[in-house]
Amino acid sequence: MKIALVHDYLNQYGGAERVLETLCEIFPDAPIFTLIHDEEKSLGRFKNKIEGTSFLNRKFVARNHRMFIPLMPFAASQMNIGKEYDVILSASAGYAKGMNFHPESYHIFYCYTPLRYAWEYHKYFNWHPAVKLAASPVSWYLRNWDFRAAQKPDKILAVSNYISGKIKDYYSRDSEVLYPPVDTKIFYKEKNSRPKGYFLAAGRLMHYKRFDLIIEAFNKLNLPLLITGDGPELKNLQSLVRSPKIDFIPFVPEGELRKLYNEAEALIFPQVEDFGLVAAEAQACGTPVIAFNGGGAAEIVKGGTTGIFFEDQSPESLALAVKRFLLSSFDGKEIEKSAQRFAKSKFTDKILKIVKQHE
Repeated sequence: MKIALVHDYLNQYGGAERVLETLCEIFPDAPIFTLIHDEEKSLGRFKNKIEGTSFLNRKFVARNHRMFIPLMPFAASQMNIGKEYDVILSASAGYAKGMNFHPESYHIFYCYTPLRYAWEYHKYFNWHPAVKLAASPVSWYLRNWDFRAAQKPDKILAVSNYISGKIKDYYSRDSEVLYPPVDTKIFYKEKNSRPKGYFLAAGRLMHYKRFDLIIEAFNKLNLPLLITGDGPELKNLQSLVRSPKIDFIPFVPEGELRKLYNEAEALIFPQVEDFGLVAAEAQACGTPVIAFNGGGAAEIVKGGTTGIFFEDQSPESLALAVKRFLLSSFDGKEIEKSAQRFAKSKFTDKILKIVKQHE
């Protein structure tokens, strides 16, 4: 069978790109089609796999892609994957599912989330009210396009039950849940590791991920906090720091990230996330998670067993959860065992089973 992999844009390296790497391992001969490819920003992980890009594939666009959101549906519709592929596997939070392909190709859509800019831009982006008002017509256009594009796939897989519900609400379609893969050969509990007294926050520094809430809470708690990652909110977040015990470090490779997970008291996870790969990775390392009780985290964390939930997205609620955590105890081996639900082998077996049904 000939298989093509389709991705929104490769101008960053995060959870979605790690999933794409797994798909490349499962289907090593499958080429990648994507709107934009920035080799530097995607750490060169996909440079020999790219088969096609859109007219937006320019360095300025790659470095400022949110400015070009209104053009992305059109750019996707102008891309033609061709008729030579038996299976099209699009892994997308937006535009990849809208590319053109032969009607006889079987299209599997792995949905990270319905397009946020279309359906929930008012929740996820820290825009001035006037900008939000001006963005409403664009959002209406994106919603209509996104709904039509979501009718094209033959099968939809969702990254969580939380996203499966959104797919039903926004697209009026059923979906099957397949949790993203955690590479348990990379993320595992190290035998001799011990917590070193700091709390950890990790991921892309985006507004909706609520790193600001973590900083505000730890300014008051005066406990050691380490934030690893990069993104457009970096300078703003650094300006919020008042405690000398809060430190930032850039994005680190997987081996170093495993060490950070293993030596952290807990991972702090305050956002409403589609799934939450960093939370699953931390638990694979035996590390408890202090999470907001919403979104994908509610499916990853088992309250009282593998972590602690807090109910309000406020510094006060998070700080209270941290204090509760300090009075609690957790079994690292039990946490690691719970995370085996997300092992890459389970993801691989399920994807292969679905694809082989169409040989």
